[in-house]
Amino acid sequence: MKYDITIIGGGIVGLATGYHLIKNNPKLKIAILEKEHEVACHQTGHNSGVIHSGIYYKHGSSKAINCLRGYDMLIEFANQYEIPYDLCGKIIVATDEKELPALENIYNRGIENGLKGLLKISEQQIKEYEPHCAGISGIVVPQTGIINYKTVSLKYAELFVEMGGEIHYNEKVIDIIEKDYNSIQTERNKYQTQYIINCAGLFCDTIAALSEEKLNVRIIPFRGEYYILKPEKQYLVNNLIYPVPDPNFPFLGVHFTRMIGGGIEAGPNAVFAFGKEAYKKTDFNLAELWQSLSWPGFRKVAMKYWKTGMGEFYRSFSKSAFTKALQRLIPEIQKDDLIPGGSGIRAQACSRDGQLLDDFSIVDKGTIIHVLNAPSPAATSSLSIGLTIAEMMEKRNI
Repeated sequence: MKYDITIIGGGIVGLATGYHLIKNNPKLKIAILEKEHEVACHQTGHNSGVIHSGIYYKHGSSKAINCLRGYDMLIEFANQYEIPYDLCGKIIVATDEKELPALENIYNRGIENGLKGLLKISEQQIKEYEPHCAGISGIVVPQTGIINYKTVSLKYAELFVEMGGEIHYNEKVIDIIEKDYNSIQTERNKYQTQYIINCAGLFCDTIAALSEEKLNVRIIPFRGEYYILKPEKQYLVNNLIYPVPDPNFPFLGVHFTRMIGGGIEAGPNAVFAFGKEAYKKTDFNLAELWQSLSWPGFRKVAMKYWKTGMGEFYRSFSKSAFTKALQRLIPEIQKDDLIPGGSGIRAQACSRDGQLLDDFSIVDKGTIIHVLNAPSPAATSSLSIGLTIAEMMEKRNI
């Protein structure tokens, strides 16, 4: 089986990349290898479904560029293929005076990134948008919306196959041999390919290590756990309510999200997971746990932020503590109002020197391109990231 390009990973980024590549050049023979029995099983399939505006990201960063461009592309794509979405907007709320400078920075960053219609609101005005929300100041972000990214991914896959692409399921990659023609060995087959694009998400570092002698990043899995509001309590939230995030961490804090299919999610926390697919508290993978614990960068992060980490673990095991965190935004929320919901694993790249990478990271190694950090807002940005990679491939004149 010989291909011009083989993409490893059938999540939303890999699918969007395949879609752009074959759309730009239908003559290319392109395959996507997915280790599961269907696409979008992990980060994409456990996504909360928020269409991000780009307000948080440093101007000129890869996240800002791709989120802003990807936002427009996603809305256009959803309109073209009649995928349901709702640009319902959200509010970002400060509940303490110490958060006001960070809230102001977020507003200024949004203006710098070109967002229109941002509105600063007072404590009284917060009630006009979210009557049950507590806060002393806030920002209205009208661009924010909700969508089902699994539905989006399935449409990417459908169009990719219609244009001549191939998706091979149950194909876990175990080796890459670089010669005149790259060879990808899975547990079942061997694929020859001129170029490889690594979009393996949680396992992108594992795939990269098959061809790179020394990686300076490792994926550290963080589990995000959600509760769902009981139906009779969903009136407490109109749309999306976010706190001011901790600037030291690439996480947005527990928040409330109205979902496109109905219902209100509350969360997530950010708990160090004992495996890359450890969706339950009891899930455990010794080899993957050791990979995280043995990484010098993670040990530095753990030593620096152990108090924050312990707080996340406490909220994970204490519904009362989780409820207390939510009550900062909605004081009326009670423990009995919350039903256990789903969870997701975030693939967070951590550098060797102990930095949690904030920006997207796409590394070009000639015949192999590695997407080594693409957490949120990668789903919103997926078409832009895919186009970015397709443009990188065009320079090779294949």
